Amino acid sequence: MSTAGQVIRCRAAVCWAPDTPAAIEEIEVAPPEAGEVRIKIVATSLCHSDLYHLLESKAADGFPTVLGHEGAGVVESVGPGVTEFQPGDKVIPLFLCQCKECRFCQSPRTNQCERAWTRIRQEIMAGVESRFTCKGKRVHQLMGTSTFSEYTVVNQIAVTRIDPAAPLDKVCLLGCGICTGYGAAVNTAKVEAGSSCAVFGLGAVGLAAVMGCRAAGAKRIIAVDVNPDKADKARELGATDFLNPNDQNRPIQEVICGMTGGGVDFSLECVGNVEVMRSALEASMEAWGVSVVVGWTDMFDITIRPRHLICGRTWKGSMFGGFKAKDGVAGMVRAYLEKKVKLDEFITHNMALDQVNDAIELMRNSQCVRVVMKVSPE
Repeated sequence: MSTAGQVIRCRAAVCWAPDTPAAIEEIEVAPPEAGEVRIKIVATSLCHSDLYHLLESKAADGFPTVLGHEGAGVVESVGPGVTEFQPGDKVIPLFLCQCKECRFCQSPRTNQCERAWTRIRQEIMAGVESRFTCKGKRVHQLMGTSTFSEYTVVNQIAVTRIDPAAPLDKVCLLGCGICTGYGAAVNTAKVEAGSSCAVFGLGAVGLAAVMGCRAAGAKRIIAVDVNPDKADKARELGATDFLNPNDQNRPIQEVICGMTGGGVDFSLECVGNVEVMRSALEASMEAWGVSVVVGWTDMFDITIRPRHLICGRTWKGSMFGGFKAKDGVAGMVRAYLEKKVKLDEFITHNMALDQVNDAIELMRNSQCVRVVMKVSPE
């Protein structure tokens, strides 16, 4: 029996307030309106940005909410005016949209989309619109997606159709972290063959940055993390060296500069910590180094000395790895199917949606790279 045009009642992990466990609730998901797509989420992974909203920024106005922005699923129905998608398409919802019409989308200089600034309320990490209600209350959709739900509704400019051969429980990772780190290396830093690199932070984003540095042909890739358990995984994905700042008797940037004759050609900060951002900048070669800020935070300011830039360094930021969202994610899915990028190696745990709080604890305690949760049967 078709559910098109009807309210769907389904299970979702609802966070009613900051820093509280998610509750598996029955929510109502309204039919898609003009320009929208309703998606049955098959699989989703947990990203640190979900924890940032829940446990760090704690923006009270951003609750109740359904977390999740790394998901993959199948189109259930489409709203009026939607011609790009049809029921049955395999898709990945996107936190960063690509309308393909605005001046940003038409420019090769950015992967931003002007409509992103009006579609998402950045201060509460939620879509302006929401098709979710629970117990009579409106529930936010995190970044306009909310993949910790059996069904979600997303604007068509924030959905990409993918190869029907793609395994949804693998390619869901491409909704954020893997593209963010990999693209920061190949698109934003533009790592060169034979170069030296340092990657700070070895969560999924940092490990993907290591993979991107290797794909770009870097000769030396120094992986940096305070967790020694990350060393083997980093080497598996291409790192040549591993450094734990806690094992050093001087600042990590000084150690790296000493190892590399003055600093690496490219450094990438994948933590979201302003002190690490400065360390990464100072670890790059003063005369020509490129340092990229990848980790997300909007809670603190950063201070540097002007000479660290005046002498020749370039400091850059990277949102979603510089990928134009629709095109880039579909391309990364093809690259995975062609065995040009790795995804399976990032998945350390497989769980069910009702184990979401266990997944959160694993990531909070740095005991996983990526947890993939099965949400619905395909």
